[in-house]
Order: sequence, then structure tokens, then C-alpha cells
Amino acid sequence: MLSQAEREELAGLLYPQVRKTPEEYETIYPPRNLPEGACVTRLGPSPTGFIHLGNLYGALADERIAHQSGGVFILRVEDTDNKREISGAVELIISSLSYFGLHFDEGATEEGNQGEFGPYRQRQRVDLYQSLACRLIRMGRAYPCFCTEEELTAIRNEQKANKQNPGYYGPWARHRDMPIEEIRAKVAAGTPFALRFRSMGDATRTFTITDGIRGSLTMPENDQDFVLLKADGIPTYHFAHVTDDHFMRITHIIRGEEWLSTLPYHWELFQALGYTPPVFCHTTVLMKMEGETKRKLSKRKDPELGLDYYRRLGYFPQAVRTYLLTVLNSNYEEWQMANPGLPYTAFPFTTEKMGSSGALFDLNKLQNVSKDTFASLPAEEIYSFLLSWSESEAPDLYPILAEDAAYGIAILSIGRGGEKPRKDLIYGKQIMEFIRFFFDPLFSQDDPYPEQIGPDLATRILRDYWDAFSFSDDNTLWFEKVRKLSEKHGFAARPKDYQKNPELYKGHVGDVSSLLRVALTGRRNSPDLWEVQQVMGAERVGRRINAAIAQLEASL
Repeated sequence: MLSQAEREELAGLLYPQVRKTPEEYETIYPPRNLPEGACVTRLGPSPTGFIHLGNLYGALADERIAHQSGGVFILRVEDTDNKREISGAVELIISSLSYFGLHFDEGATEEGNQGEFGPYRQRQRVDLYQSLACRLIRMGRAYPCFCTEEELTAIRNEQKANKQNPGYYGPWARHRDMPIEEIRAKVAAGTPFALRFRSMGDATRTFTITDGIRGSLTMPENDQDFVLLKADGIPTYHFAHVTDDHFMRITHIIRGEEWLSTLPYHWELFQALGYTPPVFCHTTVLMKMEGETKRKLSKRKDPELGLDYYRRLGYFPQAVRTYLLTVLNSNYEEWQMANPGLPYTAFPFTTEKMGSSGALFDLNKLQNVSKDTFASLPAEEIYSFLLSWSESEAPDLYPILAEDAAYGIAILSIGRGGEKPRKDLIYGKQIMEFIRFFFDPLFSQDDPYPEQIGPDLATRILRDYWDAFSFSDDNTLWFEKVRKLSEKHGFAARPKDYQKNPELYKGHVGDVSSLLRVALTGRRNSPDLWEVQQVMGAERVGRRINAAIAQLEASL
């Protein structure tokens, strides 16, 4: 190992541009002035242009842990891999999470940074990482590695052939103890290098850590000399996150279980730097049923993994949050049933209630939660949501829906009264498909008229119906007229009469009702027809009936 004087020289040789010490950064980013027990969490997505359900799943846990404790919820953009960065990805992350009601107290914004612990994009924090790297060099815990990709590949191939653990460690760490003279020569020659961590761990020993979700975990120590800074001076995820979690004063890290394998890296790095590590909380992966087996949700196979899927279709944000909370905390559903009037923010969220095995994501259950959520909302709120959703996701529908707010609200009010309100509204696109027959520009005849009612008879029935129609009739009087209309044209006034003597009738009142329903709504199935007509108004009902008559006559 190099002497202390040589390590001092090495730090200045490798990173001569560093001006501030880690101690100065401790002053720049002091401990937060927060109430006792307040938690600081962060969401750290990569700006790859794809934000998925797992991001929202973790972000909801982050937000609850922070805000219910009086703490801080941060957005930190982990953009150290610029090859994968997509333009506009940060804006997409912010807008997507905002759509689902998650808002950050500080962090990266569309305009830049908000908060005193920024900047919040890792590529803008390079000076800090390099300052800490110099400290590790001076401590003898970091060194330059000049291996080429070809040399590293050769090491991996040899390890594979010899059935040895892969990686850069022990006898495979070729540049771990390179003399200072050789380092000087390579740096002077401009040879590219990465800065590696000098591990003091032994994979035959273990350490124990308490995971906020999984409890006590015993793992092998790290023995890998992993990369801290790449050849361009940009940190790896391992180094950046340990540095930022300390200087942003993060108390809890919510991240996927795929990071468990690198936890020994991070644990040893926290110990080497003398920093108290946050509470690590490793979530489980989101699974789905495929036949009788579970599998991980896949970006390639499952469109429902992407958050834009729910935004595009128009899922109500509250419904998605509610469902994810039932997945995150096993007791949320029970709590919600016991406290139907309380917002989700009143729920005592805890990491201890988060599962440590595959969490099953069930789209059907989400749809049921969505139905229940819409059933509990006033029609005005549903209309406002549809208006907002259509403006951004279905602009062709927006002017139609926005033309008459009172009409839209009346449509959405159908069947919402009483102890058992209708539960057939799921998401924006489905709702608009369900109610489109109310709007003349969207109306189409989707179902045929009853087979036993030909065009000539259908025309006569519709003419008589319109002649007898009165908008002031209540439901009972209206249906009594439909019965009489049925009898006049040879149909049984009651289905049971037809069932007893089918040879006496052309059909029954249900067939005539179907004719009217198709003429007015284009469908065999719709909400209560009397209520539909009350909402449509006499003028629109008249237009529909006369249009149906004209179409039938044209077919004769």
C-alpha cells in the first residue's frame, strides 16, 4: 500500500480540480432542522423515458413515510449513465407522479432545482463526489485502475473457466497495489483510469443489518473492489447514492429487492466513510398471475407496467393510489372499511406491514377498486376529471364533453342515488365509450333491432311511440304507455303472458323496449331508458326517433 505522503500526492494527481473538502460540504449540507422522528426519503429514478408502476409503488411508500412523520420527500434524478438518458424524461417523471397525486417537497423540477440540498441531478454534483473520492484515496480506500475493457473481459473469462466468483477482487485486482511511480507515468501518458474502492471485506465473513421491511438480514461481506468514479469522472450508482444519501440527510431508502445483492457494497462504503447508513427498505417485485403461476411484471409483455397506461386510459388517480396501498400494506383494506370517510393520508402506514415476497398486482382488482371509487364520488367530480383527462389524452372528445357541463353532469348522475349506486364506471376511456350515445356526434347504432320486428313494423311502432310520448310522464306512466303500444302491435304486455301462449303474440313488451332502446341509444343494454330520456331531453329524443324512422324507411 502507498504511504500517507504518496496517497496525498495521488489525490492531487488524479483529481487536481477538487477545491472543497468533505468537511466544507458538511457545512454546506448540514443536518436538517426537523422534528424528532421525521423521516427524509427520496425517489431516485433514472431519466430513461420510462416510468413504471414500480416507481409509483415505491414513491407512494416514500411519500407516506416522509409526510406522515412530518419529514421531507425528495426527487433526485440519478443521471450518471448519460447513454440511457432521454430528453424530457425528468418532466415525464414529475408530471406522471403529479397525475397520481404525489408531489415532492424539494428536488429536481422542470425549471431546475428546488431546495437547499441540491443540485438534485447527480451529474451536477460531480465536484462533491470527487472531493469525497480524494478523501478515500488519502485514507488508502481508493485507487486508480487502468485496466482496459479487453483486460477486464479476459479476467471474467478466466474466472468463468476456473469456476471462480466473478469480479475485481483479491488476486484479480491487478492495479490495487501499483507503485506511485507507475501511476505517475500512466497519468502523465494520459492513460484512462477508473477509481476503485479498496475493499477490506472477506466473503467468508458476514454482517447483519436490519431491513425496514425484511427485518434482520445476514449477508456475506463485500470483497469486491467496485468502481467509484468512471473514466470520465462521473460516479457509479454505488458511490453517488451513498454520497447523496449522506449529504441530503436521507433517513430511509425504499428500493427494489434487485438491489439486495449490492447492499454489501453500500454497507462497507458507509462504514469506510464513517457515515450512519439510512434504514434500507427493500421492496418486493410486482408479480402477476399467468395461468396458475406467478411471474414478474415485464416491460416487454405487460403494458400495465408503464404508468402512461393508466394515464392514457384515464384511471382515476385516487383509485390507483388506493389499490397500491392495499398492495403495500396488508392492513390498508381493513382500515379503509373501518374508516370510509377518512382520506388515505390518515392511514398509519408502516414498512413493517410491507410484504417481503412477490406482491401480486391484479388488474381486475384495481378495476373493482376503481368502480368503488367512482361510485363514492359526486357526478360533478367525475365530470371534472373526465374533462381534464380528455383535454390531454382524448382531445377529440374534449370539446364535445365541455360544450354543456350541466348535461355531462346529468349523464353521470344516472343511477347514482340510493343505497346501491351503480358500479360500472372504471376509467376515462371506458366511461366515454359507455356514455357516448348521449352525444349526437358520437352516436352510432351498435346493436341490431330485435329479429321479430322488421323495418315496416319497427317504423309503425316508433311513429306511435313518438305520437304518445310526453316528457312530463313519470316512469310508471311512461312504461304503461309502452305496454299499451306493445299490445296494439301484437306483443304481449307482460313477458309471462307470452311464455304461457307464445303462439298468440309476435313477442312481448321486452322486445318493443329493445326496439326503443336501440333507436335511442344504439344498444340493447343501457341504463334505465326512462331516466336516459329525461337526461336527453324531449328535443334530442325526438331527433333520435325520427332519425331511426328515416333509416328504417330507407331500408324498405
